[in-house]
Amino acid sequence: MRILNFMLLAWLAAFCNLAQAAAKIEHWQTPQGSRVYYVHTEGLPMVDVQVAFDAGSARDGSQFGLSALTSGMLDTGAGQWNADQIAQRFESVGAQFGSSISIDMASVSLRSLTDKPLLDKALETMRVILASPSFNEADFQREKNRTLAGLKQQEESPAALAGIAYYKALYGDHPYGHPSSGLIATVSGLTTSDLRSFYQKYYVAANAIVVIVGDLPRQQAEQTALDLVSGLPVGQKPELLPDVVMPVKAGMQHIDFPSSQTHVLVGMPGTYRKDVDYFNLYVGNHILGGGGLVSKLFEEVREKRGLAYSASSSFAAMFRKGPFTLSLQTRNDQTGKALEVLTLTLADFIAQGPTEAELIAAKKNITGGFAMRFDTNKELSSYVAMIGFYEMPLDYLETFQKNVEQVTVASVKEAFKRRIDPQLMQTITVGGSDKKSEK
Repeated sequence: MRILNFMLLAWLAAFCNLAQAAAKIEHWQTPQGSRVYYVHTEGLPMVDVQVAFDAGSARDGSQFGLSALTSGMLDTGAGQWNADQIAQRFESVGAQFGSSISIDMASVSLRSLTDKPLLDKALETMRVILASPSFNEADFQREKNRTLAGLKQQEESPAALAGIAYYKALYGDHPYGHPSSGLIATVSGLTTSDLRSFYQKYYVAANAIVVIVGDLPRQQAEQTALDLVSGLPVGQKPELLPDVVMPVKAGMQHIDFPSSQTHVLVGMPGTYRKDVDYFNLYVGNHILGGGGLVSKLFEEVREKRGLAYSASSSFAAMFRKGPFTLSLQTRNDQTGKALEVLTLTLADFIAQGPTEAELIAAKKNITGGFAMRFDTNKELSSYVAMIGFYEMPLDYLETFQKNVEQVTVASVKEAFKRRIDPQLMQTITVGGSDKKSEK
């Protein structure tokens, strides 16, 4: 019954606009050095909790895949519990637990009802997972083999191969340059000792942020944060990641793959979370290729010429410069033409910028749907985690629409000219050759 009630509340939350565009984020620090970000919401007896660490794949060193495998092992055993017992503890109180990584961040998350006996059990289970993961050898071998099987399967995916080659082309030996899941050669060499060392170095209180969003009073939120990090050593924050070294010239790489379609990725390191140009680039990209069916790339590549089912562009802002990417998938014999249209559209946008009408439409589209991006506690907690991890202004959500409205045609044009240089773009194509497709 408890689980059914939880599912009903989760369903209601997904459709209940909590009007949290002006959500107040409160911030403090625990005695152990963990930063806490808290938003009190009312109306549903639920809470979403995240604990995030600067422990993403950028911290792998030469052991690519170490962060991902460490994260994946956390709930396979902790304290005196095995994986089944951990799962049963969460299930018995209708709670949902997860762990994940990105290039910059590793995190664990919990969604629970706020009824005290249920929440206390869920939080205690989460605390033990954070403080005392087992890294059992048998569990490790199973997870390692599963990872290796997935990496082997990637060799049959042109999209995966393109992504790996693309990040390598953009970042080289920088910590952003390797796949988060690792490579077969690097994952094969990992041991439980490696995971324990990684965990002991990065899963420490001084390197943690705690995010709490839900119907908990401030005092209870403070105690919750204290309890969650109580079992972690204080430790210290890792050294800052090195700056990204920009490419010195354009590059092109083709990977032969037995397919009738070619995957195309074109780009360069673009922007970072605290970039003063962020909103100009964000709005500009919406017009260029981020706005779906109404974007310039879609119009030029798909609508006018039928060269691809879709074409898009994106900025992935990270701690250091994340990739600016143009992407499409096209028939092998149309790859050259599609690339030409893609690059010409970008060059024209950099030179001319958007029209006033395009800018107005983009602003309406972005601001009109902004509140719906975090109209549940779970979605809001993800935004708050981003704000906390990258130490963004606490009023980021409140001022988002204002920042979008302040963008002008001139500011978009100037930002793209500063950040994007067509002479430095790296191009990756994965697919069959033109000759093969013509036979």
